[in-house]
Amino acid sequence: MFFTDWQSIEMYSNDTFFNLTMPGQIGLALLSVILCAFTVWLFLKISTRFALWVKLLLSIVVLWFFVWLSPQIYYTYYWMIFDNLPVQIVIRWPPNLAEVFELMTFTGSNNLSAHSKGALFWIMVITAFWASRGK
Repeated sequence: MFFTDWQSIEMYSNDTFFNLTMPGQIGLALLSVILCAFTVWLFLKISTRFALWVKLLLSIVVLWFFVWLSPQIYYTYYWMIFDNLPVQIVIRWPPNLAEVFELMTFTGSNNLSAHSKGALFWIMVITAFWASRGK
């Protein structure tokens, strides 16, 4: 068997995503895919004319902005699916570089949200290499 630690397979079993109804899960997954696609598109638009090393730095900056600002979009989604959730601004101070580094390296929280943000970073890195090929 590839996995020797069964807990690692069940890493996400306590994730709050699984507390949502099936339609809620589908909506959240769809929202996340749309946000990912938009972020990668925006990253491409911003970084097109730059050298690879600048694109790699920009991928960190774009991730930083995503981590800072996307909670409002997700909160708005939760506000739409949960009763009695107050309308409020949930954006706080920007994350520090250590928090962003933990997401990039998958060394922070073991939840779908953190790992999805790390995956978004690596998608941008791959996109940076792809967009720089032949230059």
